[in-house]
Amino acid sequence: MGFKLTYVLLAITIGLSLLAFNNHELKNKLMFNPYSVKHRGEWYRFISHGFIHGDQNHLFINMFVLWQFGSTIESYFQQIFGSAAGGIYILFYLSAIVVSCISTYMKSADNPGYNSLGASGATSAMVLAFVIFNPWEWFIFPPLPSILFAVAYLFYSSYMDKRQSDNIGHNAHFWGAVYGFVFVMAGILLLNPDVMGFVIERLMEGPKMPSFLGG
Repeated sequence: MGFKLTYVLLAITIGLSLLAFNNHELKNKLMFNPYSVKHRGEWYRFISHGFIHGDQNHLFINMFVLWQFGSTIESYFQQIFGSAAGGIYILFYLSAIVVSCISTYMKSADNPGYNSLGASGATSAMVLAFVIFNPWEWFIFPPLPSILFAVAYLFYSSYMDKRQSDNIGHNAHFWGAVYGFVFVMAGILLLNPDVMGFVIERLMEGPKMPSFLGG
């Protein structure tokens, strides 16, 4: 199977998150606080917040998504980008963490009370990258083809962000997902445009019976 960078990301994120659970000073130092970024120059927070989580459930969900989709995306990158795949994969993951919270930074840079944390922006990017290569693969929950899941996910994230009725970073989910799609499509077009034929072919295959129903 070969060495997987996904496992390194999993190990670092789980390790730092577990440390931060019992060390509030560390958590406060690493979480995304737009005010500290703007007024104290703590730009590292754009990345560091993606490696810590609020609680065990938060950590489990994001790490499950990273484990489920990360190795698959990493394999696709190896086929598309060859020897540069490892560097591009890490760039993809880290930049997704950053890009997913730019909108939040612009809205909350003068609000010292705003904080966020978690890898959701990057894991959302992973999911949309998966959809590019597997548009008709079924998700078990919710039971939808991945391309329809992607549309529903973007709509739901945008809607919930506007409502602001919970403490979930729906804005980061939305922009992380959008970025995942844009990054992979741009990478294909710029570095290996022949792959676009495969992407279009998979899209044109159309819906299929889900595998968990015998398809």
